[in-house]
Amino acid sequence: MSKKYFVSGIGTEVGKTIVSAILVEALKADYWKPVQAGDLDWSDSMKIQNWVSNERTFIHPEGVKLNSPMSPHAAAAIDGIRLNLSDFELPKTDNNLIVEGAGGLLVPLNEKDCIIDLIKYLNLEILLVSRHYLGSINHTLLSCEILKHRNIPIKGIIFNGDEHKSTETVIEKMTGLPILGRIPKLSEVNKNTISLEALEFQKIL
Repeated sequence: MSKKYFVSGIGTEVGKTIVSAILVEALKADYWKPVQAGDLDWSDSMKIQNWVSNERTFIHPEGVKLNSPMSPHAAAAIDGIRLNLSDFELPKTDNNLIVEGAGGLLVPLNEKDCIIDLIKYLNLEILLVSRHYLGSINHTLLSCEILKHRNIPIKGIIFNGDEHKSTETVIEKMTGLPILGRIPKLSEVNKNTISLEALEFQKIL
C-alpha cells in the first residue's frame, strides 16, 4: 500500500521544501504542492525536480499557482479568485506521495479555512517540520496541540537544522510524538546532499 504524507511546518521558512525533497527521494515518491504563492520562476515543485535523482518520482502540477508571495487568501484575492477546499483533489497515483503545504497550519486559504482544514479535507497523515529558534518550542507544541484537537494523525516530527538537544528532548516528552530524525544544516542543496540524507529516512519511513 502506498504511503501518503502531508508535510507542514511550525511556521514559514523552517525548511519544508528541503525536508520534502529528502522524503520524496527516500520513498521514491511523487510530489504535489496544492498552493504555490509567489516565486513562480523558482517554485517548490521546480526545486524538488532539481534536487531529487530517482527515476520514479513524478512532480504533479500545482493545485493553484498564485502570483504574490503572500498568505494564500491574500494572494488569491489579488489574482481575483477565491480558494475553496473543494478546488483541491489529491493527484491520482499508485506511487507514494508527498504533499507540501504553505507556511504553517493556520495559514488562511480563505476567510474560513486554513491549511489545517486542507489537511483534514485531504485525509492525510502529517509529518511536522520543526526548526530551532527562540520560540520554536512554543510553536511546535501549539502545532501538535491543534493537530491532536482536530484528530489529524501525526506520523512524527522532523527537526531541520543544527541540533539542540534540550529543545528536542522537551518537545519529545511534552508531545509524546516520535522524533523521526534531524536534518543537519546543509552547506549546499543538490542531488547528492539530498540523496545522502534520504538514506537515513529510508530506514524510518
